[in-house]
Order: sequence, then structure tokens, then C-alpha cells
Amino acid sequence: MRQLIWFRTDLRVRDNTALHAAMTAGPTVAVFLLSATQWQQHHDAPSKVDFWLRNVQSLQAELTQLNVPLLIRVADTWDAVPEVLNILCHELQVDAMHLNQEYGVHETQRDTAVAQQLKQVGVSVHSHVDRLLFEPGTILTRSGGFFKVFTQFKNACYHRLSAALPVCLPTPPPQAPLAIKNDPLPATLSDFATPSEALRTMWPAGEQVALDRLNRFCEWSILQYDKQRDFPALAGTSQLSPYLAAGILSPRQCVNAAYHANNEKFKTGNLGVITWITELLWREFYLHIVVGFPQVSRHRPFREQTERVAWRYAPDELTAWQEGRTGFPFIDAAMRQLLATGWMHNRLRMVVAMFLTKNLLIDWRQGEQFFMRHLIDGDLAANNGGWQWSASTGTDAVPWFRLFNPITQSQRFDPNGEFIRHWLPELAHLDNKCIHDPSQLGGLFALADYPAPIVDLAASRERALNAFKAIN
Repeated sequence: MRQLIWFRTDLRVRDNTALHAAMTAGPTVAVFLLSATQWQQHHDAPSKVDFWLRNVQSLQAELTQLNVPLLIRVADTWDAVPEVLNILCHELQVDAMHLNQEYGVHETQRDTAVAQQLKQVGVSVHSHVDRLLFEPGTILTRSGGFFKVFTQFKNACYHRLSAALPVCLPTPPPQAPLAIKNDPLPATLSDFATPSEALRTMWPAGEQVALDRLNRFCEWSILQYDKQRDFPALAGTSQLSPYLAAGILSPRQCVNAAYHANNEKFKTGNLGVITWITELLWREFYLHIVVGFPQVSRHRPFREQTERVAWRYAPDELTAWQEGRTGFPFIDAAMRQLLATGWMHNRLRMVVAMFLTKNLLIDWRQGEQFFMRHLIDGDLAANNGGWQWSASTGTDAVPWFRLFNPITQSQRFDPNGEFIRHWLPELAHLDNKCIHDPSQLGGLFALADYPAPIVDLAASRERALNAFKAIN
């Protein structure tokens, strides 16, 4: 019985649940769909689409070693997917299709429509849990609901992980060759700008690259993760998020690597390892939230009352934030990092998000969308969860009366101004005090090539507190 595996955000052959199931069941053919218009509607970044295409190219080479042909089809929007796959299953005489679950509202609707149409023509669809350690609906409160507080969710996950380590599936052995050739894959799509070569070099493609990065991180950096992860000038984070978002690494591979780096412990041992596992569980938590509370996939806040926040319409300030021209060096350096690399350090994501939603009092959805348009690791659940946390509209959110001060954050996490000097060379000559707040120079010493602050921190803080008090 011929099997079809539909690759999406699971671009690997190692520890791939759907691929393993398909090749165990029978001769397997793979397909990847190009959906440029849909990707644009979801605000997927050009760097992210380019990263996908480069990794599909690498995946095709890996599949060739397994004698699994990879076909490329076009379904410009997801409405077209059921018919495109229906035609392909008919052409290949497929009996069953395998896919790894995705969890957004649109993704769920698409997959339900595919299953219904293929069922009508006698093709069974097998959906597998792969992007998560635990299937949504299996980590629940005592009352049977989805967790709304991360710490409680984390404790439940630790209990399950301590009882049984998630198993990584082996790479399937090669199957007998099929009389089907690989399809050529376009190197670029005309709908998306081609990223710079520097950006591509920063994020090389391939699951072996991803595994090498994971192994190097777990050899040393993970042991210092708790101490270095908040300092953007240091290489203190794993920078594996693009590979996790595209499914080039599985969460099981990451948890197993961390577990072994911690001498086979979860709750005790090296604090750096424990902290990194906690970060993996944040990703898990936000995906469970997308399933349990689907309004977050529909541009709605998790906390319904925060829909009444009187967000400001301030297009000039929004543009200054987007372009790294706020007059606050820590904010501007972070935004320039995003624009140049498609990635932003996690501490900075919180700082710039809180600045936009609190100091500028601009709707968090403006920032969420802008991030998706530029992040190479753009992921609906993680991006939405992070923005709603920072804006105090989400689950387990930062209290509405807590605001990060971008100057004190800069002084604390970039004390010598190394990160700022790298991304804002026009400030490189300033001393370690003034570089965090050039506005203190004032008068004749004011900088001609760097803007004054676009907002008064104290006044904007009071404005934000009043806006949130009005709904609480």
C-alpha cells in the first residue's frame, strides 16, 4: 500500500513521527506544497520562507538517501490544498497519507478539509504528534481544563518527563527504489524578497547543521545558560529557534540532549540546563494555549477585558520603533538586529515589546505582526504568547503595572555597551555611561546623527498605568 507523507514544519528525516510511520507502513512518496499567497497572508518573513526552501532542498537530499522521492506542488492558498492532494493521491495511487499535526486555527481547518476530501476517495489520513512533547489535551488541570499558568503547566510536564523520557525515533532504513523522480525546487519565490547572503550564512540549512549546533550548545554553553542568556552581547543562547520553528530539530531531540548534558536529571543538577529545559517548555505551553484557547489565533487577547485598553494610534512612533529610531539605544540596537539577521535575542524581545505596548501604548498586534514579517523563527504560538505576555493581555502575563525601563535594562544587561556599539556604530565613541542614554548629553553635545527620545519614560509610564487601571 503506497503511502504519502506531507511535509510542512517538520523538515527532517531523523526523529520524524509521520515519516517513520509512513515508511513502516509501505512504499512512501513525499510532498511539499508551495503556498506563497497563504504565507503572505500569515505575514511570514522573506527570510523565513527562504530558510524553508533551503531546508527543503537539504531534506530532498536526505530523502534521496532513503529512496523517498520528494515532489513539489503549488497550492497558492490553503483552500486549494485538498484538491491538490486529492489529485496527487490519484496520480500516485496512494492508499494513506501521513502528516504531523499543526495547531493554529487555519492549519486545523485546512487539515480537517484535507482529511474529509481524501476520505471520500478512500485515502486514509494519519495525523501524528511531532511538534510537541505531549499531545494537547493530555496535560490538564485537576478539573480537566488547559493550564493558564505556566508554572503549574511546567510542573505537570516535569512529572511526566521524570516518569518517562520522550523517545527519539531512529531514521528509517532505505526503502526499495521507486520509479518516481524528485521534482526541482525553486531557489526563490518572486513573491518574497531574497535575504542578504550574510543572513543566509548566519542561518545555514540542514538538519545535520542543526544537530551540530545542538550538540555544541549542550557541550558547554548550556551549562552557563542561566548566567549568560540575558546578555545580548554574549553567545549565551542556543540560537536554535529557527530550526525548531521549521521542524529541522524536534523537541524530543532537544530534551534528550539537555537531559544527557545534565547527567540524566530533570529537576536537579546544573541550573543552566534546567533553565533551558524550562524555555523549551514555554514553547510547549504556548502551543497548548493555541489549542485550548483558539481566540489567540484570531487576533484576540487571552484576557478578554484587555480588549478595552485604549491603545493609541501613533503611526510616526510605530515607524520609529520599527526602524530603530526611538532615541533609546537598547531598543534601537535590538530592532536593527532583527532587521539585519531575522532574529532577536529573547531578553530584547521582551524589552522592545513592552516599550511598544506600554511606553508608546500601541496595540500589541501591531508589534506581533511586524515581528512575524521579519523573524526567521516566526512561530504563531511563541510569537503571540511572548507579545501578549509583554502587553499584559495574555496568559500568565507580566502584571500590568510592571514596565521595563529600557535604560536600566540596557545598563543591567549590556553594561559596557558592547551590543549597542555593534548595532549603533554612530554611538560607538560614547563612554559606558552615556551610551545607554545619549539624551543626557544635551545642548551643544547632542548627537547630530542619533534622534532624541520619542517619549518621556516617566510620563509614558503613567499614561500606561492609567490605561490599564481603567479596565481593572
